[in-house]
Amino acid sequence: MNKPETTAPAHFLRQIVRADLDSGKHSKIVTRFPPEPNGYLHIGHAKSICLNFGLAQEFGGDCHLRFDDTNPAKEEQEYIDAIKQDVEWLGFQWAGNVRYASDYFDQLHAWAIELIKAGKAYVCDLTPEQAREYRGNLTEPGRNSPFRDRGVDENLDLFARMTAGEFADGAKVLRAKIDMAAPNMNLRDPILYRIRHAHHHQTGDKWCVYPSYDFTHGQSDALEGITHSICTLEFEDHRPLYEWCLNNLPVPATPRQYEFARLNLNYTVTSKRKLKQLVDEGHVDGWDDPRMSTLSAFRRRGYTPGSLRDFCERIGVTRSDAVVDMGVLEFCIREDLDASAPRAMCVLRPLKVTITNYPEGQTEQLHLPRHPKDDMGVRELPFSRELYIDQDDFMVDPPKGYKRLLPGGEVRLRGSYVIRADEAVTDEQGNIVELLCSYDPETLGKNPEGRKVKGVIHWVPAAQSIECEVRLYDRLFRAPNPDKNEEGNTFLENINPDSLVVLTGCRAEPSLASAEAEERFQFEREGYFCVDRKDSRPGQPVFNRTVTLRDSWGQ
Repeated sequence: MNKPETTAPAHFLRQIVRADLDSGKHSKIVTRFPPEPNGYLHIGHAKSICLNFGLAQEFGGDCHLRFDDTNPAKEEQEYIDAIKQDVEWLGFQWAGNVRYASDYFDQLHAWAIELIKAGKAYVCDLTPEQAREYRGNLTEPGRNSPFRDRGVDENLDLFARMTAGEFADGAKVLRAKIDMAAPNMNLRDPILYRIRHAHHHQTGDKWCVYPSYDFTHGQSDALEGITHSICTLEFEDHRPLYEWCLNNLPVPATPRQYEFARLNLNYTVTSKRKLKQLVDEGHVDGWDDPRMSTLSAFRRRGYTPGSLRDFCERIGVTRSDAVVDMGVLEFCIREDLDASAPRAMCVLRPLKVTITNYPEGQTEQLHLPRHPKDDMGVRELPFSRELYIDQDDFMVDPPKGYKRLLPGGEVRLRGSYVIRADEAVTDEQGNIVELLCSYDPETLGKNPEGRKVKGVIHWVPAAQSIECEVRLYDRLFRAPNPDKNEEGNTFLENINPDSLVVLTGCRAEPSLASAEAEERFQFEREGYFCVDRKDSRPGQPVFNRTVTLRDSWGQ
């Protein structure tokens, strides 16, 4: 097989796959992505998806999507549907049909019986607490269960009765008979089957015993002909058990497990338990709340599949654990959107401006480029006597270096005329509610004669602009490591109180009235935004801030 043409970094897994193909060990690689359907995928999964699907794609192989559905009490169809959508959204397609570990329950059960018959598995009655006591620890060997020497016939009978539903949850387990003194704790007679009287989303009520992850994974890989079983480093200690199961069963193939360092991103949590807690306790608005670390959340916030794939490629694949700075991910989305997002203007905190010397009733159509560097066409923007600018773009007593509007000062309206602030109208409380300005009709597309105007501000027409809601999202946590920090706070106590600011009554240029769900824009001088796919309505868009124009976190 010819080596693929690639300029991607030759990380150790690429080197392994290339060597296996060049040597003829494999004529085709087959990888898999095996999520548990007990929650939504998060940013850490993106690295695994890009790695498994990406290697298969790069070397002309296949990647399977297989759900590790061995714990029906925590699994839901909602999670299955969301995971499939996320994989496709990232730009990947699995080979063949979606697969489930439950597809192999009959074979796994038959293999469990084979292990019992070979004297390599037994039914154990120890309670979970007793089992922990018998297991020992890292410095002390474990002790054999008093049920370890049951005879084959008794074990077969008990396992059959477990399968028939005669016993309560937790009353008995099936364990492998390996070595209670093994230095690797995973080899100290690990559990192969548990009793769970739970309805399964794929198999219904057929089973009340379910295989463990360790007993399921390697055999599922073997049944599917997986060549490279790629997982994160926490499964390195499980590899001897993975291989023990394969070596002691008549499996049709012998896959090899390889481990890489998981993605750790600061200012986030990726524990499914903690993500579910955030959702269940109402700290966020669902799994796809744009502040969450789930892929659904990044999508809703406006991140592009390309930016996440670029991020996963940039951080590389190693066997050394490290924490990646959130700024790297934000750099990737800024770079993507700077090149691809059309420009638009939206005034977040409107201040009315009346141009007193502009003819009443007159409107002219200005044409502004949709993108300054790429030929995306133009957008039409009406200009008339009344318009809106942002409240922050006028100050009565500005600081030194201020380049926006001040009493008697001039600025250019983006793509339009130069205006001068002549008078500020205030209400009874002294708040500025309107600016009376004048414009220079000779400054459309050119500088004024004899004077220099430094500032350029954005604006929208008052009559034709649309009212919209803008949600300013920021990092959900205020500490780089929400779980461990000098203050000793829990991850919930580290939630950033300013992670969401909702602005209503914002005014957007009229071209945004037809913006579609998930369409992305750069709001000039404000940041990158996308149309919320859940809460927007025709003609009434809700915009989510994806990221600011520059990295200002912590400043």
